[in-house]
Order: sequence, then structure tokens, then C-alpha cells
Amino acid sequence: MTYRKMRYMGFGVITLISLILPWITIEGKHFFLLSFDKKQLQLFFMTFNISELWPMLFLLIILFLGIFFITTLGGRVWCGWACPQTIFRVVYRDLLQTKIFGLYKSVENKQKPISEGKWIQKILAFLIFTAFAMAAAADLLWYFIPPEDFFVYIQNPAEHNLVFIIWFIFTTLIMAAAVFLKEKFCTYVCPYVRIQSTMMDNDTVQTIYDPIRGGAVYDDKKQKIDNSEGECIKCNACVKVCPAHIDIRAGMQLECINCLECSDACKKIMARLELPSLINWTSPNSIQNRKKVKFIRFRTIAYSVVISIALVGFLLMSTTKKSMILNINRNTELFRVSNDKQSIENAYKLKFENIDSKEHTFYFEVLNPDIKIKMPSEPFKIKAGEVKIKIATLYTDIDSPIKAQNGKPLPIVIKAFAIDDKEKILIEKEATFIYPSQDNIK
Repeated sequence: MTYRKMRYMGFGVITLISLILPWITIEGKHFFLLSFDKKQLQLFFMTFNISELWPMLFLLIILFLGIFFITTLGGRVWCGWACPQTIFRVVYRDLLQTKIFGLYKSVENKQKPISEGKWIQKILAFLIFTAFAMAAAADLLWYFIPPEDFFVYIQNPAEHNLVFIIWFIFTTLIMAAAVFLKEKFCTYVCPYVRIQSTMMDNDTVQTIYDPIRGGAVYDDKKQKIDNSEGECIKCNACVKVCPAHIDIRAGMQLECINCLECSDACKKIMARLELPSLINWTSPNSIQNRKKVKFIRFRTIAYSVVISIALVGFLLMSTTKKSMILNINRNTELFRVSNDKQSIENAYKLKFENIDSKEHTFYFEVLNPDIKIKMPSEPFKIKAGEVKIKIATLYTDIDSPIKAQNGKPLPIVIKAFAIDDKEKILIEKEATFIYPSQDNIK
């Protein structure tokens, strides 16, 4: 199987996963959803409130280290095999312009200009790709706005014009990158290409021409030379097929995206001579020393260890994730004596936030037998994702043992919980209760 076919199969799998994943939910939770509207992150079917976005730290660490690790192993394999920009270019240039409308003569020759005329075909290709870009932009939005909400929003454009504006911006960016910037986007816009060289070494797998077998085609200054030695027959098939418009025989270049189209082209030509391809996916050391690629080395081991630690840290912290948040603030009035002069009261503002996926009935208790709850007197319901503020009044008898505090704040613990799921949803918070001195009572 050619590298091109394998890439196309990979593109299909990536596209299907990206389209299907936003629709998969478990108890209303998505695999990944960063909702600015609901102020929450849903990750691996768990919901995290905006005040507990620590998973994003682990996610970013794993993401960036994963990029470093992949680049150290396979160079710009991401660019040629999984990058959305590459997929968009394949859909627009190879599928629409070449296969369907015949604007290019062949996918094996990307250097020839588009055929003269054929304006209807050009317009149709542009319009079809515009629809594709809109679908891709919508799919990207589904990771920030769940698709079930997205399709409700677009039915009411006047009320949700921001969604349409963002959708239009995403679509425009995709069109600009795939239709107008083309491969220049990879070379001049994408930041990844600028940092890849620092992550690659002589054991990194790349698209490499074998000068030992094929013979030198360029000198050290990248100037083409006339050299008839070697197996390369100078057919230039590798040059014609390159989407980045480079000659891989000149050595590794910034523009190369590791798509291996040149390897397929060379393999096809060399097969007629009963010889293997002169261009392969290998490492400089492997070519020079005629040995297998060395995948296990210090850098790859180090990245693997750090990524594993970050992943374990995420999993461990996920097991301690809470389903509610409680904030306690004292009233500005430190204490008051009840109207019947039989108790001392303290007032608090309790902020409950239900970050579970369903509604629960909440209440709380004070972990001190001498302090009781005056209000609220009944449990209360809080919907999923809702925040509710309750003014709580705690009291103690006028002759309570804690009067020995003589005006000093008494540490107490308030335990809040969901009555219908007390084992899973509960939280304890420290607070203070003030029993004033006798002089203050008078």
C-alpha cells in the first residue's frame, strides 16, 4: 500500500472521529467541551467548573510534550498525516480540483498550473469547498458549543448573532488557508514549523533521499550539479508530486511536511528497474550507518516519562474531583442577640454551586453540638450547573459552654451535602462562630 493511500485512510478516520466525538455523551457529559456559555469544562465525560480548571494545566502539558515527543520521533509527521490544513488541501486540490473537475491533470503532478479556462469548474470547486469549510468550522465550534445547542442557536440568528460571527470567522480562516495561502501557510504562518528543528536530531525519522545509492544531485550550497553516478535517473517524479514544491534530493528543508508523496513517486519509477525507492521514511543516522532507526534514546525516554507523570497526576486528581462547590462569607454584623435574649446568632452567606450533571437537594449541618441552624430550616434544590446563595443563621444558647471563649472566634466546620447522594456529594468548610464577651452582650 502506498503512503498516499495510508494517509487518505488516516484522514478519513480523523474526520469521522472529529465529527462523531461531539455527539457522544455519557449522562449528558461530553468527551471534550470547553463551554464559555456554561462556564465549565467537560473532559473525559467529567464536568469541571470554571473555578477548577486544573485539568487544563495537565491537558496542555500532555499536549505540548506530546508534540515534542512525536516530533522527536517522526519529525513533521503531524503536518503530513493529521494536520487539518493538509486535509483541507487534499480535499480541495486533489479531490475537487483534480479528481472531480480535472483542473489539474494528475495528483502525481502538482507543479503544473491549473488548466486555462474551465471557469465553471473552478467556481463549482470553490463553492463545494466553501460548504465543506462551513461544516468543518461548525465541527470546530461543537467543541465549545455542544451540537444540540448549536442547532437551536442557528434557528434564532437574531438572538445568537455572536455564534454566526464566530462561525463565519472560522469558515473564512479555513478558506483563506486552504484556497489562497495553500502550502505557504505551512511555511510562513504555522508556528510549529519554526520550532521543529530544535526538537529533531539525527535519529529523527524524516523523508530522506539516499545519496549513497542515488548519487549526489545537489552540492553543499544546495546548487544542482551534473552527476551521472548513482541510481537516480533524474526523472524528477519526486519533484513533480511534491505539494510543498521542493526537491527532497537537496536535503531536509523547512517546507517538507513528511507527506511521503515523493517516496511513492520514486518507488513507482524504481520498481520498473527492480530497485527499491531512493526516498524513504528513515533517519539521517540510519541512512549513513545502514542500521535500523534508533527509536529508544534519551530524549524519547525523557518525554515518555514526563508525559506519563502528567497523565498519572491527571488521573489521581480526577478521583478527588468534587461535584459541588461551597463558599462561606460572614455577614458584616459579627453577632447579634436574639429578640428573646435566649441565644447568640451569627449570620453567613453560603454560596452553593452544583457542578454535577443533574439536579440535587442540598442542605448542611454544623459539626459542633452546641451550635444549631436557625435558617434556612428546609433543604433546597439546585439544578445542574446552577449557583444558589443562601443566607444562613447559626445560633447557640445564651448559656452555652462556648461562652468561655469570651469574645474569641470559635473555629467551626460546616458540612454541606446532597441529601439524595450524600456519600458522593459532600464538602466540609471551616468557618468561625463568635460568642461575644459579657460586656458586648450588655
